[in-house]
Amino acid sequence: MPSNASATRSETSDASPATAANNKKLPYPKSDIRVNLTNHFASKVYTSSSPVTGNVTITTKRDVRFDVIQILLIGTSRTRVVESLGTPQDVTHTLLKMAMPIPESSYPVPRVLETGHTYTFPFNFVIPNHLTINACNHPMDSNRLLDQHVLLPPSMGNWDKDDMAPQMAKIEYTIKARVLHQPDLGSSTLRIMEATQTLNVLPASIEEPPLSITEHDRLYTMCQSKSVRKTVLATKLGVLTAEGIQPGPAILRSDGLGMVSPTVGQIRLKFEPASVDTPPPKVTNVTGKIAAHTFFSSGTISNFPNMGHWNEQFVDHKRGVYSTTAALPPVSFKPSKWQQHLTSTARRDSGYSTDNGPEVAVESDSGSSTNQQRRRGSRQSTQSSNSKKQASPIFHSTTQDVQFSLPVEKKTFIPTFHSCIVSRVYTLQLSLTVAIGSTNKTVSLILPLQVMVEWTPPEDDGVELPSFETAVQEAEADEHLRPRVMHVPDQQFRETSVLPGYGA
Repeated sequence: MPSNASATRSETSDASPATAANNKKLPYPKSDIRVNLTNHFASKVYTSSSPVTGNVTITTKRDVRFDVIQILLIGTSRTRVVESLGTPQDVTHTLLKMAMPIPESSYPVPRVLETGHTYTFPFNFVIPNHLTINACNHPMDSNRLLDQHVLLPPSMGNWDKDDMAPQMAKIEYTIKARVLHQPDLGSSTLRIMEATQTLNVLPASIEEPPLSITEHDRLYTMCQSKSVRKTVLATKLGVLTAEGIQPGPAILRSDGLGMVSPTVGQIRLKFEPASVDTPPPKVTNVTGKIAAHTFFSSGTISNFPNMGHWNEQFVDHKRGVYSTTAALPPVSFKPSKWQQHLTSTARRDSGYSTDNGPEVAVESDSGSSTNQQRRRGSRQSTQSSNSKKQASPIFHSTTQDVQFSLPVEKKTFIPTFHSCIVSRVYTLQLSLTVAIGSTNKTVSLILPLQVMVEWTPPEDDGVELPSFETAVQEAEADEHLRPRVMHVPDQQFRETSVLPGYGA
């Protein structure tokens, strides 16, 4: 075995139904089967288009008759939910099953694994980008969800570092080698020997369009408003509104050990002061958390679990969700400048009256406009008496940029995905603190965040694709040089100067 290969060993007898107690009584020693992966190590990560090569070695200590040897790349998802009576229900879905063809010439004749001889069967797989369409054939609400269900999901629940997955949901990819034997014609096939090697898979993904979030999507809080006061019983200084813009995806390297670059998000801020003399607040701090939400079900999922309300949807099977958070490294931000604007009412009422200059729109405390008030004479005394009733004709706005990274040193982040019985989505929880004088106020938002893995093209094999112009020229040359099919002329036209179809 080469030094750069990793091997998984499985010793089994020639009858898999036998129990451990029965195995101890066997008069013959156990056989040995191993899966050896080339350039493999325990923490190695495979991504889309990654080759998975190696061989299976079998050594027996007695003659073993067999019929066929299987080498498979298998992907499975498993969920466990508790039924109403308290009994757990385990569900397994086979996502992927690829078989390595073994030529007949590789088998011994007769098909007997002889004592003391080592048999080697090479294999070569490639991690696919997509599943087959047969991997998902259940009804669903949209074709967009079908597109998600046929994407290769990542490994979940097997990583060295915490991937924030529950014990109730797991996705696993393995290389399995099996030796099978059918004792009699028509009888069931026995699994004589089996070896398994687990793979860590982080498939590449593409950036998804922003979600269309409504008030019914309870997982997210895209906007929040708060009144700003010096103290609890003090007069209101104004209203601060924060509105989040869905950030771009957090892109991981193909090995999952780091990010390609930090992710930038934006928060729109609007401050409506109680009076024109109140300055806008100053952003003093931004902190963040990332929450991982794992949805799992005992039946197929027909809609996006992160949209709407997962547990209130009427279904005939059990569902569950597991959420956990991780603090982000310090969020980078630079306070942006506020811009002052006239309110729509102030702009609408900025015309001139016939006698006394500009009109003033007076608003109630609830913010609705009253009838326009026109006053003759001393407008200064009138405005002074109504100052407590008038809302400020201006507001301030700004867009705050924030830059953040994922805590990849402490957690394993798998990409966002949706499959038939398991889904994983992330939310970004941002808390923004502002100050007006000695008064601090914090607004919090919960935004959708897609985590994806960068696409790493396969290694260059030295052959480049031709350009379009070159391909056209080569096609024309091939057409010109294509052999013509020549026919011997009819007897009547031989050794004459008469052309076919023309009389003399």
